[in-house]
Amino acid sequence: MSQPSVVGTSAAVADDELLTGEAVALDVRPAGFLLRSASGAIDFLAYVLPLIGALWFFSAVVASGAAFDPALTQALSIALLIGFLVIAPIVVEFASGGRSLGRLAIGARIVRDDGGAIALRHSIIRGLLGFVEIFMTLGGLAFITSLLNSRSKRLGDLLAGTYSQHERVPAPRPFAVGVPPELAFWAQTADVAKLPDRLSRRLVAFLTQAERMAPATRARLAHELAAETSPFVSPLPNVHPETFLVGVAALRRDREYRALMIERDRLARVDPVLKGLPNGFPDR
Repeated sequence: MSQPSVVGTSAAVADDELLTGEAVALDVRPAGFLLRSASGAIDFLAYVLPLIGALWFFSAVVASGAAFDPALTQALSIALLIGFLVIAPIVVEFASGGRSLGRLAIGARIVRDDGGAIALRHSIIRGLLGFVEIFMTLGGLAFITSLLNSRSKRLGDLLAGTYSQHERVPAPRPFAVGVPPELAFWAQTADVAKLPDRLSRRLVAFLTQAERMAPATRARLAHELAAETSPFVSPLPNVHPETFLVGVAALRRDREYRALMIERDRLARVDPVLKGLPNGFPDR
């Protein structure tokens, strides 16, 4: 198989990957700019519309002739403004573990930059900055900041050390294709263990959707994925790039399945020993 230029290496880390202290890459997806914009618009309406209703009711009470001191009226108006636009977002976000009405709609939640759950201080920082960049500027400042950030962070995220993580993923399509017949001999000795999990999932995603792609797009993606996969496979068969990808994905799946079955059998053999009682000890 003719080898195109390699476009990725095992040492490369994608922009949306997180590294733990053990240098293990976590496959997490930040919510994109459009999703964050939709979430922000929903949250904006969720807090502003009740505020408008509360201010209208308060104004109607004042206009009805009720005796209110002007200073008290101004103080109550400011309290409503702060309560709906500052305190309410902080409380909702912290109590729901980083979620809100808008983030529930798009399937996202706010997490720390290391992927952990946020604390109260993160919600406070985001809530205070959100009042300025979302409500006072009608979302303009947040819009510009997130547009220029690779993880679509707004100003509050940058200062709090958080980002919006997209958690809703489509159900995986089954991959039931076997190793192609022309690669049967190659599969007996091929080494695909070094293939990164992230790249392996991309291969399966491409192969399960390839039939619905245009021929030119299908050929181009197969060529690019074969170039990325080649450094992790040995030996390299001389076949069409898509056949090569099918063989790698099927071989890796079959070997991982066999390894899981072997591990399950081993655990089944030692299970009586682990759960059994010492000799002569009554089972009460």
